[in-house]
Amino acid sequence: MYYTKDDEWIDFHGSIAYAGICSLKLAGFKQIQIIKYKDFKVSAHMPVDGKVLEVNEKLVNGNPNILLDCAESSGWIILIAPSMPHERTDLLLPKQYQMNGKGKYAK
Repeated sequence: MYYTKDDEWIDFHGSIAYAGICSLKLAGFKQIQIIKYKDFKVSAHMPVDGKVLEVNEKLVNGNPNILLDCAESSGWIILIAPSMPHERTDLLLPKQYQMNGKGKYAK
């Protein structure tokens, strides 16, 4: 599992990867009523270049609150095929993604 400084995550599984939003980015949300691709109020960026293979249908057609309950596991947003599956530039390891109380990244 790797993280970005914009509070997204990516979990590589060989030539594919699951990506989503970290729970920290969703702090303060009590409920998600609907997920729309064009009307985001919370921005999410794909952490690496690649091709989107699948969108998590549980979020779109099921229970979008999975994002709040399981943001960094079953709350994945997209399944991708990274262009360079072994590239980790600008991604943070879990220890590097530790936050202090003000939300600043540990160096």
